[in-house]
Amino acid sequence: MSHRAPSRLCGGLHAPMLQMLWVAASLAFAAPVLAADDLTTLSLEQLLQLTVVGASKYEQKQSEVAAAVSVITRQEIRSFGWRTLDEALASLPGVYTSYDRQYVYLGARGLGLPGDYSKRVLVTIDGNRANDPGYDGGPVGQQLPLDMDLVERIEFIPGPGGAVYGQNAMFGVVNIVTRRGSDLDGGELALAGQSPQSLRAGRVSWGRRLDNGLDVLMSVSAMRSRGQDRTYDFGAAGISGVATGLDGEKDRELFVRLAAGDWSFGLMHADRRKDDPAANYLSDPLVPGQYQTDGYTLGQLAYQGRFLDGALQVSGRLFAGEERYRSTLSYGGTALSFPETSNWYGIEARLLSTVIERHKLMFGVEAQDNVRYNQSILDAANPANDIYIPGSGYRIGVYAQDEWQVADSLTATLGLRMDRNSITGTHSSPRAALIWQASAATTLKALSGRAHRAPNTLEHDYYDGVAFVANPSLRGERIDTLELVVDHRVGSDLTLRASVYQWTLHDLITQITDTASGLTQYQSGDAVKARGLELSADKTWSQGARLRGSVSLQSAAYAHGEGLLNSPKLLGKLNASSPLPWLGLHAGYEWRYDARRLSVDGSRLGGYAVSNLTLSTAALAKGLELSLSIHNLLDKRYAQPGAKTNWQNALEQDGRSVRAQLICKF
Repeated sequence: MSHRAPSRLCGGLHAPMLQMLWVAASLAFAAPVLAADDLTTLSLEQLLQLTVVGASKYEQKQSEVAAAVSVITRQEIRSFGWRTLDEALASLPGVYTSYDRQYVYLGARGLGLPGDYSKRVLVTIDGNRANDPGYDGGPVGQQLPLDMDLVERIEFIPGPGGAVYGQNAMFGVVNIVTRRGSDLDGGELALAGQSPQSLRAGRVSWGRRLDNGLDVLMSVSAMRSRGQDRTYDFGAAGISGVATGLDGEKDRELFVRLAAGDWSFGLMHADRRKDDPAANYLSDPLVPGQYQTDGYTLGQLAYQGRFLDGALQVSGRLFAGEERYRSTLSYGGTALSFPETSNWYGIEARLLSTVIERHKLMFGVEAQDNVRYNQSILDAANPANDIYIPGSGYRIGVYAQDEWQVADSLTATLGLRMDRNSITGTHSSPRAALIWQASAATTLKALSGRAHRAPNTLEHDYYDGVAFVANPSLRGERIDTLELVVDHRVGSDLTLRASVYQWTLHDLITQITDTASGLTQYQSGDAVKARGLELSADKTWSQGARLRGSVSLQSAAYAHGEGLLNSPKLLGKLNASSPLPWLGLHAGYEWRYDARRLSVDGSRLGGYAVSNLTLSTAALAKGLELSLSIHNLLDKRYAQPGAKTNWQNALEQDGRSVRAQLICKF
């Protein structure tokens, strides 16, 4: 399969870009005549009033957040038929994804190394960290232990969030806010099917606020997919062929949330299994029975109370989690199992005060005991070859922040977090921001921050005695970022944003050959530097239509000049949604363009444009919602770079698929 840049028309414009402009213009002219009673859209005024809690761990207006924050609402998730977190995040400026037929990896602002488990982005669910202490991965694909139908909104805070969160929050924080029982006020039954993957999915949820004030939400979900039979070339193995029946996937999820007064309790449990058609980690090609599984159990008990007429807010939470990974892979005809289990628990306490005039002061402490993150290599045929790699650790952080109203139109945010962990010792993560309300319509933000990440147990401890050696002296990573953001509102229905940034990532951890042993090892490498520009616009109409789009220019490279793997220099996004004048239909159209990317063998895979279309209606019968989504509408054939652990230099992505969903409320 060859990969080449798309043809160009009309003075250098990509043909898909012309399509995007045509759709935008069509919506602009059509919007005034559309029905005005659609309930799946919000006005721009309502969108701007949405608060954000993921930036500083307390509620802030978007104009007050020290970041170019974006909020994705439940209405948008429904409008565009997004079924995984990565699909929703990929609609935002500077964000892109990669998929190796096992996991989806998130890239942000030019960094998205193949196979990195999204470990430089922190994912939280209702403020509870979902990145596990073993592999550090932020679950953004099907392994996220939460059904997307239970998401109320997604907050994405790009840039370093280390001053508040510490570990992992280097390129952004994703905070998922779940629905409440009162939002459902009854039961929901959801059924879905997708072709050609032969996917079947179902969900049963019930929620309500009881007479005694207790808010209850309970939900169970399940999904099973056969996947697709696809031809793979296994490169150096000298093998190619069709992976028949090797792309299956299944997932089960449980979610419980209880809230009463100042207290809330949340529990998530999920198990996902993905068969391996591409023989990841250089395992034997086209061998049935190879797979990877991920299981999550996350729970937290949280308290938030207000005192002194609301001037003092006390928050605390107890949390615990378990991540269960297992894979069975074949090497030389021998089936090996690779189980890993991480268990952790911890406590966090915060104090937020507005007692001092013009100052919003926050103080917090967080401690996490990583009871174990044990890795193993098990040979069922010859247990004498078994290898056990035990591990445990801790992390403790204290943080403080002052949101200071210097003048009526000028706010300064100063924050600092000190972290100590069992691997790399003590680190500081400062944060500084100036936010100037230049006029009623224009806000300027000057931002500076630092974040860090200690090496995970795979990078630090893993060895197999054959091809891989551990590195107990491995250093952690640190990122320093500068950014300037301008938000401007044009009238009551259009907002514009421009963001220019630069970042430097020190001691990037990568796989190289250890000179002493000749084996593969994770080592601290050269610094990476990047500069970027993000331009975005958001337009709404009173009749319920909305048009959101962005263009991101980003240039990331090693300090010595070498280009960065899987780092597109240009990203284009467009999301258009509108009610239609027939059968209560609502349409959501999505267009994404990714420029070419550098792959492991030094070649560049061609850029591509992909579009998706979703039609939905809730008007056919009371309590009944129907939706039909067509992903990769034009059946675009494209590929994304593989990692060093893949046989394939490029992994072909899915073609056109059709998904139908029915939701019945009772």
